[in-house]
Amino acid sequence: MAMAQRLGAEFLGTFWLVFGGCGSAVLAAAFPEVGIGLLGVSLAFGLTVLTMAYAVGHISGGHFNPAVTLGLWAGGRFGAGQVIPYWIAQVIGAIAAAAVLYVIASGNAEFGLEAGFAANGFGENSPGGYTIGAALAAEIVLTFFFILIIMGVTDKRAPAGFAPLAIGLALTLIHLISIPVTNTSVNPARSTGQAIFVGDWALAQLWLFWVAPLIGGALGGIVYRWLGRSNDS
Repeated sequence: MAMAQRLGAEFLGTFWLVFGGCGSAVLAAAFPEVGIGLLGVSLAFGLTVLTMAYAVGHISGGHFNPAVTLGLWAGGRFGAGQVIPYWIAQVIGAIAAAAVLYVIASGNAEFGLEAGFAANGFGENSPGGYTIGAALAAEIVLTFFFILIIMGVTDKRAPAGFAPLAIGLALTLIHLISIPVTNTSVNPARSTGQAIFVGDWALAQLWLFWVAPLIGGALGGIVYRWLGRSNDS
């Protein structure tokens, strides 16, 4: 598959992830009487990955996340020369999704960015008031297991055809655990799109939502690479 097609798939997949996941949080989480709440937002994020992994995963690999791309490189599944182009496509897709979401949300007179716009944060900007240490631990550990799961279910020895389902459910579980802690990132592109529109504190804290997921992603790839070799032997 040509690189342009692969990058296009990554752009669209990341757009759908941010628009669907963050859109559910901004537009539907607390909607009067029929709000979907934390459970609904968690499920929305999982469904975005599941649906786009089936739709375009065969084109680009279905990363939609810089931490996934780095983790697959660390795990020996992805070429180093493709990492930066994938990151660029993912970040642009996330920003584009945040822009469309902003236009839609602004159609409500009561909308305001001060509500957070589903941006990620820690300390006073954490939904549950969690510290920077708690945020770092959550984002590293959860991204580590996310990559471990992705590597495992896409292994040639795993049952074929079920990988997107497992990955989508994993992302749902991750959000159920960590929305109260950081609003859940495990995806630097997702964090960047929302932070650009919120500005201020969201941009100031964005570094954590690049550093922690990338560390967790790299560790997940390295560990599964070791586990795979151990099983082969």
